[in-house]
Amino acid sequence: MATAEDKRRLILAAAVRVFAAQGFEASRVGDVAREAGVAYGLVYHYFGSKDAVLEAVFREQWGRLLAAVALAEETGETAPEQLELVVKIVLRAWRDDPDLVRLLVREITRSQHIQDELDEIGQAFASLERIVRRGQEAGTLRPDVDPRVAAFMLYGAMEEVLTGWVLGQLRDDADGVAAAEREVIATMVGGLRRRPD
Repeated sequence: MATAEDKRRLILAAAVRVFAAQGFEASRVGDVAREAGVAYGLVYHYFGSKDAVLEAVFREQWGRLLAAVALAEETGETAPEQLELVVKIVLRAWRDDPDLVRLLVREITRSQHIQDELDEIGQAFASLERIVRRGQEAGTLRPDVDPRVAAFMLYGAMEEVLTGWVLGQLRDDADGVAAAEREVIATMVGGLRRRPD
């Protein structure tokens, strides 16, 4: 028998598929319930509203990604290696769950309402900024770059690659994903590396 948590996860997974396919605005709670194979009222029981479902998807899925970024930060590797790992984690999310990435790019990252309420995006920037700052202190990253600006630039580059895949403007097969990963690492992380004097 499915537990309450199992049903909740089932609803969230269905919401990702429905919102990614139809768009958040065009989707109804009934569509999510039908996709999940649960009663319409159960969605409201667990979440209260369609907006709350979207926010839960963001918090839980983004939370998993942030945990992976935090893990990269704690590996003990050099800052450039940590940044490379972050790029791989974020860009490989497309391969692992393209519907989720579609939803995050199309709906959540463009929604000012959700961005105003959530600080998870700020946590990602802070993590990247700490990595850059530590790399500068260790002498592996350029000291003449503002760590906060570098964090925003790296995050922005990754988000734009994901957007390119969502919009069908970049190759998103295995070779395309690998090539984009190499380019972001070479351009963004490589540009931050400190060159020998």
